[in-house]
Amino acid sequence: MTAHLHSIHINSDGGVPKYRIDAARITSLGVEGDKQKNTKHHGGIMKAVCLFSLEVISNLQTQGHPIDCGTTGENIVIKGLDWKDVQAGSILEIGEVKLEITMPASPCYKIAESFIDGDFSCISHDLDPSCSRMYAKVLQEGNVKTGDAVSLVSSS
Repeated sequence: MTAHLHSIHINSDGGVPKYRIDAARITSLGVEGDKQKNTKHHGGIMKAVCLFSLEVISNLQTQGHPIDCGTTGENIVIKGLDWKDVQAGSILEIGEVKLEITMPASPCYKIAESFIDGDFSCISHDLDPSCSRMYAKVLQEGNVKTGDAVSLVSSS
């Protein structure tokens, strides 16, 4: 199975949840139309895009967590990519866009509603690197749409 872009999410008011859209332009500052409420911890060139795995989200749902795509602040949800291979330094191509993974996205209390008893530690990179959201910087701007192929060009 080829990896593909499952869904794209933005919130024009900032914060979470982020809402699904079918297509977007990705620039060096992130997904056009998306806003972050706390720019000290989110956004900027090194944290322009937040990515997550559909398989991780689905596994968490199976465990009973009320998480869904976009509820933890991710902009792009990818299906079919072995998430443990997505690490800082990895390069991804999605549609016209090329991204470099920069760091894991630390979970915070703002996403607590997506987890049983508000315990968001299950997506902490420190506890399980294969279950965390990842930030990326944009190496090549362009357009993406639901269903675009996703390629892991290189991994660290």
